[in-house]
Amino acid sequence: MDHFKRPDREGRRARSRPVDGFFTPTANTNMSRNAAGFGQPAPRRSLGTRQTSLPQQGRSVDGFSRPDGLYPLSNGQFRQPFLRDTGPRRRTSRSLPPISMALPTGDSQAHLEAAPEKTRRFLFWKRKPAVHGWRRGLRLTLRTSFVMLFAVLLVGGFLFAKGYIKLHKVFQGGATAAALQANVDPSLLKGEGDGRINVLLMGIGGQGHDGADLTDTLMIASIDPVNNKATLLSIPRDLWVKMPNNFFGNYQKINAAYESGKYKYLGVQTASSSNKKAVQAGFAGADSTIEQAMGVPIHYNVLVDFQAFQQAVDTVGGVTVNVPSQLYDPTMAWENNWNPVLAQPGTQLFNGKKALMYVRSRETSSDFARNERQRAVMVSLKDKVFTVGTLSNPLKISSLLNAFGNNVQSDISLSDMTRLVGILKKISNTNIKSVGLGDASNNLITTGNMNGISIDQPKAGLSDYSAIQAYVRSALKDGYITKENANVTVLNGTVTPGVASVEANKLKSYGYNVGTVDNAPTTDYSTTQIIDLSHGADKYTLNYLKERYNVSTVSSTLPAGITAGNAKIVVIIGLDEASTN
Repeated sequence: MDHFKRPDREGRRARSRPVDGFFTPTANTNMSRNAAGFGQPAPRRSLGTRQTSLPQQGRSVDGFSRPDGLYPLSNGQFRQPFLRDTGPRRRTSRSLPPISMALPTGDSQAHLEAAPEKTRRFLFWKRKPAVHGWRRGLRLTLRTSFVMLFAVLLVGGFLFAKGYIKLHKVFQGGATAAALQANVDPSLLKGEGDGRINVLLMGIGGQGHDGADLTDTLMIASIDPVNNKATLLSIPRDLWVKMPNNFFGNYQKINAAYESGKYKYLGVQTASSSNKKAVQAGFAGADSTIEQAMGVPIHYNVLVDFQAFQQAVDTVGGVTVNVPSQLYDPTMAWENNWNPVLAQPGTQLFNGKKALMYVRSRETSSDFARNERQRAVMVSLKDKVFTVGTLSNPLKISSLLNAFGNNVQSDISLSDMTRLVGILKKISNTNIKSVGLGDASNNLITTGNMNGISIDQPKAGLSDYSAIQAYVRSALKDGYITKENANVTVLNGTVTPGVASVEANKLKSYGYNVGTVDNAPTTDYSTTQIIDLSHGADKYTLNYLKERYNVSTVSSTLPAGITAGNAKIVVIIGLDEASTN
């Protein structure tokens, strides 16, 4: 019978193999021949899981002389047969049986090293023993925990990066309030009121609304970081004021102050522009107008449109508002499913849409009543932000930032905003005062008409804001003056009568604790004098008085004839201040 041959991997000719599958032994097979002429295997040697010597025995097929599997070649080289391990083995629930590999006799290590890398890896591969019971559960738990931790870190890192970018987009101002610093150096405070942080909040309709850049909501959020208190002061949108930028004219309603500054910079009236420098010019115009009319400094600005407000309310789960009386407004019924009743009396939860309608409605109520509603919603919104964990929830923060987008403009830096949030968290709602110029108890504003336009104006006169400024200063007292509460004596050192009373009333409006008001023993004081009897203990009050009266040096000794009483600081008004008044 003809035999077919094929070359092996090394290019050599392999031993002939008959087609019927039976083999003829040769001298190299380590086999003996029996009487019948068939190959008889030599005595069997024990095989381990790693066979490092020539296999002495294989299994025969029906008693024939050669074992099944691969066999030695005629040139003395060996193929590496794979033999089943017939020894005992542990039962497992998976994987193939263990595999051992037979190596030729002689230098087995040399043959092993000469074998291809793939073969060596296969040779020493072993099935890992199965893990049962609590060890398997522990391994699975640890693996799951690591996967979950990685996912949390990945999502958290993404949200942090996203939030950081968007926060910087919104909060990228350069100005700063000195009062944000703890125990600020008194010399950094420019004057009374600078010990507070005054943020001008402005609400606009935004693109798609009539008068998109008109600030229909104007509110000063004044924060006292020293005593952990705050005051919300509403400013009537129709208040008639002089404009620093006469884009629409020298006198306009105060709600046009922002857009006048913005359009003056752009040189054209367009609400679609979000040019940062134009927005800053709008802030400057609004700040200058407010400071001139109200008499207090504005440190920061925040501009929010309707969309951002509505989504912010929805993000925190709505706001709880105590509605004092039914709010009926048929002009907004189309926004309320054609129901003219926007809100019923009583405490209720508003979603973003309802809250926006509640603070916008003014056709059937006064602008002053609307201001009250706006302040109530702002207090509730602040409460929800700091009590339901919004600031510690990355998803809610991300949603808020998405709402902000281009719908919020601010000149607060990110670092200042972080500090401001820390201060606000310490202020409870009971320490937030809500006031307005048109409140019934104040009676400072009245309605009027200017060239056919309905306006609000000071009750004292069209351009007389003195009473309004005195009230605003008393409502927004400097935190350092309040905390020190130093008793101040005011004396008139000139021949002009009533000077001490005028100055005393002015100081009281700023929050000074004014005690004795009288005439000095003599009337020859050419300049105002300050005597510090606290020996530096009331440093903030002393610093404010020095700046107010332009006094560079103070004395700690009272002039002859003056009795201090309970006073910590004595102010003697001189001719310089009397002539100014």
